[in-house]
Amino acid sequence: MYLTNEAKQAIFTEHGGNAKNTGGAESQIALFTKRIDHLTGHLKTNKKDHGTEKALTDLVGKRKQLLNYLRTHDIERYRAIIGKLGLRK
Repeated sequence: MYLTNEAKQAIFTEHGGNAKNTGGAESQIALFTKRIDHLTGHLKTNKKDHGTEKALTDLVGKRKQLLNYLRTHDIERYRAIIGKLGLRK
């Protein structure tokens, strides 16, 4: 797999506080962003891979739901994660 357990733990540590915080909104958004970047690169070379395209749109939707949750519940955490990941909003 393209993302090893050590890489995932590094993402969780950087964005969630520690490696065991795998369910936090910031951790999940960061992981989804990493996977979205990977799938986007894959689709640039494999334009007819419709299964990957469906997975990509599903991930984008999940990330959007988490971002909407953060925006409505804690705007400071939302602004921090948007700035840290460099997402457009």
